[in-house]
Amino acid sequence: MSRLAAHPVIGLDTEADSLHCYHEKICLVQISSPEGAWLVDPLAELDLSDFYASFSRHRLIIHGADYDLRMLGRHPAFTASDIFDTSIAARFLGLEQIGYAALVQKFFNITLSKSSQRANWGRRPLSREMEEYALNDVRYLLRLAEIFETRLRELGRWGWYLESRDLMVSNARKPRERDPENSWRISGSSKLSPREAAVLRALWRWRDTEAAAWNRPPFHVMSNDGLLNAARAAVARQKIEAHRMPPVRRERMEEAVHVALALPEEECPVFKHERKPRPENTACRRFEHLREVRDKAAARLGLDPALIASRPTLMSIAMNNGAQLLPWQRELLNTDDTVSH
Repeated sequence: MSRLAAHPVIGLDTEADSLHCYHEKICLVQISSPEGAWLVDPLAELDLSDFYASFSRHRLIIHGADYDLRMLGRHPAFTASDIFDTSIAARFLGLEQIGYAALVQKFFNITLSKSSQRANWGRRPLSREMEEYALNDVRYLLRLAEIFETRLRELGRWGWYLESRDLMVSNARKPRERDPENSWRISGSSKLSPREAAVLRALWRWRDTEAAAWNRPPFHVMSNDGLLNAARAAVARQKIEAHRMPPVRRERMEEAVHVALALPEEECPVFKHERKPRPENTACRRFEHLREVRDKAAARLGLDPALIASRPTLMSIAMNNGAQLLPWQRELLNTDDTVSH
């Protein structure tokens, strides 16, 4: 901390174990300054409260900061808000490939190894390859940020970047709460019959309980496709395929299925297939006009059109459904003039 104190800007990254644990946690913090790069181990017996609190005295350079901010925000001492996100900046520069490794390759002609991308960062000791991978994640952040900020200011897009950065930071501070009543409605579930949906719901809750007790991600117990196939098989009175599942876990799964199959029909969930209202001709004309304005602006500026506004957002504006746009987006789309006409 004393070595970092002299530097107003530092690079930051984190590694978590979400691919390996149900209760994900930060397993490594990477820090860089003009002096070098370091690894900090949150799994060691250290009180990192002062360390996290010190971040508020720096501008933090992070690539794809949303996830890191959500994880760090779980610690009450972390209150930093001066963030430079190199991923957002890259989009405003019109760069096609905005992944960290691609940016390092483009600007510094350095190829970074991806060998530890899916590693289990909760294991100790870390291999030399994992340490090098983690350090590389922050070694080039300061230089990238300096290049990107200079170019954004030269292009007159610094204000646009700040608006989008502030929205990202604000969203990252909002807690994500899982809806226990509807979390089981995974992709593909709406095609199931009510009885199959009841079995899927029971299987999803069984899987979540097993994963929490095992402290593994739910997909380690059974994939989403596996849940769907199991629900269909159970209602068809076919054997559920579950390779290498411990006998005790299979017994609990079969009990959950049995209870779901015995539910009264009126207690089985039903998917309501509501047709979205077709937009009126006036809204369609507004949409086409907005899309044309957006695409011309994107081509002129060399930006991804979706950065200015996605197609669903354009349709929402055209139908006066209250789509939220940032000031720079409204300026480029001339939405006030479009909606009034």
